[in-house]
Amino acid sequence: MPKTPDRRRPSYDELAALVVRQMNTIEEQRQTIARLEATVDRLSARVAELERRQSRNSGNSSLPPSSDIFSRPEKKPPPTSGRKRGRQPGAPGAGLAMAETPDEVEDHVPAACGGCGKEVSAGDSVGYARRQVRDIPLVTVTVTEHRAHRCKCGGCGRITSALMPAQVAGAPSSYGPNLRALTAYLLVFQHVPVERCAQLIADVTGARVSPGWVSSVLAEAAGLVADSITVMHVLHVDETTTKIGAVRRWLHVAATDRLTLLGLGERSREGANSLGVLPQFRGVLVHDSLSLYNGYGAARHQRCGAHYADFLIMPTSPLLELIGEGVVDDEVGIITAA
Repeated sequence: MPKTPDRRRPSYDELAALVVRQMNTIEEQRQTIARLEATVDRLSARVAELERRQSRNSGNSSLPPSSDIFSRPEKKPPPTSGRKRGRQPGAPGAGLAMAETPDEVEDHVPAACGGCGKEVSAGDSVGYARRQVRDIPLVTVTVTEHRAHRCKCGGCGRITSALMPAQVAGAPSSYGPNLRALTAYLLVFQHVPVERCAQLIADVTGARVSPGWVSSVLAEAAGLVADSITVMHVLHVDETTTKIGAVRRWLHVAATDRLTLLGLGERSREGANSLGVLPQFRGVLVHDSLSLYNGYGAARHQRCGAHYADFLIMPTSPLLELIGEGVVDDEVGIITAA
């Protein structure tokens, strides 16, 4: 049998050097682990912050709807009653009921007797079957000429001219208020583009309006809205972003419970002034305390309720300072111009 080679036992100095090397390796590993743990803590905090930001939307925070890019407010399913779909047993029908008094009646009489061929008339009727049809009249533009007469007095001989009605434009030929109202409705409420709105009006009414005229109606309506909300007692204002093509623009908003005015402009006081409302407004202005609104001293200012929570937890709250200076009404929360 072959002999096993003798293994020399390490000396004390060799063992001591090995221990030193292992201790150095352990120390290096401990430092590496500490750095990795710090990195994990930092990345975990970063992930938590990103998840918190991603979960915020216009439904659970004061962010505007235009910021809902990656997450949308969760739509809660409507409550169910447990009943099956459709009409319930014993429930009355909900069909289109017949009108008791129709607007028009058309009588249809057979041309001749179906037996002998003798001619018959409505006077031979012994009964009838009824059917009612609901429809709209054919919409077509009508031209009304307004003539303002000049009349000569038989006594003194003076000639007096009549005034044109207020709704008649100064041009010799123009479109009336009903067509203008329909145009504004299609543009603003139904969001029909300008060119398609002109085409729709031409197809439905026969009025060959131009896209330029349609745009002028929108500007006219905006002016009327601006005049109306300027004299309101309470006005809510804000600014948000919107996209026009691929470009993000600032959109200023002024709204009451019935009217809303939107206008593009820079995020500045000049941009807010372009709405044509705030410089003349004298009521209560509700906003998010953006600095540009501080320049409207003629109005009374109230912070939007959606921002009160974040506002009050600030270490140096401007609201608390205003309360101390006596320019904030604690009961109604209205901040008056200092």
